Amino acid sequence: MLRLLRVTVSGLTLALMVLPAARAQQPQEWDQVKARFIANNPVLKADADNVDEMKAEEITAYLRPNPQFTLSVDGNQAAPHNGVWTPFKGTTEQPNFSYLHEREHKRELRLESAQEGTRITQSQHEDLERNMIFDLRVAFVATLQAKFVLDLAKADLDYYDKIIDISRNRFNAGDLAQIDLDRIELQRVQYESEIETAVVNLRTAKIQLLQLINDRTPVDQFDVTGPFDFSDSLKPLDDYRQAALAARPDLLAALQTVQQSVTNHKLAVSNGSADPTFSGWFTNNSSTNNPDGPETIGASVSIPLRIFDKNQGEKKRTLIDIDRSQQASEAARAQVFSDVDTAFELVRSNIALLKPYKEKYNDQALRVRDTVTFAYQHGGASLMDFLNAQSDYRQVQLAYAQLLGSYQTAMGQLNLAVGSDTLP
Repeated sequence: MLRLLRVTVSGLTLALMVLPAARAQQPQEWDQVKARFIANNPVLKADADNVDEMKAEEITAYLRPNPQFTLSVDGNQAAPHNGVWTPFKGTTEQPNFSYLHEREHKRELRLESAQEGTRITQSQHEDLERNMIFDLRVAFVATLQAKFVLDLAKADLDYYDKIIDISRNRFNAGDLAQIDLDRIELQRVQYESEIETAVVNLRTAKIQLLQLINDRTPVDQFDVTGPFDFSDSLKPLDDYRQAALAARPDLLAALQTVQQSVTNHKLAVSNGSADPTFSGWFTNNSSTNNPDGPETIGASVSIPLRIFDKNQGEKKRTLIDIDRSQQASEAARAQVFSDVDTAFELVRSNIALLKPYKEKYNDQALRVRDTVTFAYQHGGASLMDFLNAQSDYRQVQLAYAQLLGSYQTAMGQLNLAVGSDTLP
């Protein structure tokens, strides 16, 4: 809504309508971001149209042959004969209807093959969604990591500013040399640089997220939230393998392709069968041996003679395609195991690296920094010891943040390998 702003100038009160400041959105959690991604991502929506197109082709595959109608006119006198010219006296009209009857369940097999093609396309669409959700999770984790690093950098700068204030008081009291104060103040540039780098990284990650969910919200008004931590609990590797075999859409598409290949071979065999054409006609003013039958009906059946079978190549091709599809499904199964094992090892390795940080290194780095800082303030440590302790603390914290990001990305990769986004 608009706000009314009153300004007094030389005793006159002016009323101005001004726009309120843009409000930032509520930080969005992972489930909200994923839901918006599935609903709005243009690449995903365009690929979903492929499924609808395949569904429409099922209608075409099940169409019946249209009957044929032919109208023949014959018996017109072409030229005068013996002085007689009656061109239309012997004219006969013959409407003819014919219909091609498809044998050996050709229509049913075409429909079955088209339906299997739709299911394959649906599985491929789900596989694209699986891969793109992993990209979304990577961007989401990068945003959480950038926020975490930015908070660390701001906290470090606030802590260091307090050290600078204390150092200036010591300098004013004559307890600190000018050169030492200058070195301490110059070190602040590094903290400022780290904050600017963290801001750029955060904005870049948000921009990538906004692109994936197809959102035009300004970066400053968009934010996400979620736990940036790790869990050291992992199920046995075989549990993830079995879950992947049941859930991976690319493996399902490979298995569905095998079934479609079998159906296509049946269709090729069916297409090799001869289809009869039934015809029927009615003749008016016919020239027959029956003088009392000026109107007659007739019927015929036309059956192709399969002297040369022109479908043998297609039968062989579809038979070979069955074997090719089976080999591709075995390769897809092997890829599933490889993906799960690789992602599992990445998660396990990150957990092994993170546990000592959480149990020991983080507290040790904080304790060393505070102890050396206290000692330096009371003359028990050198300036170099103080600066090194500050640097070591920042390095430990940044390493911990990077490991947390690697862990959450690895968990996303394990989700990708399993084919389900239900893992934490």
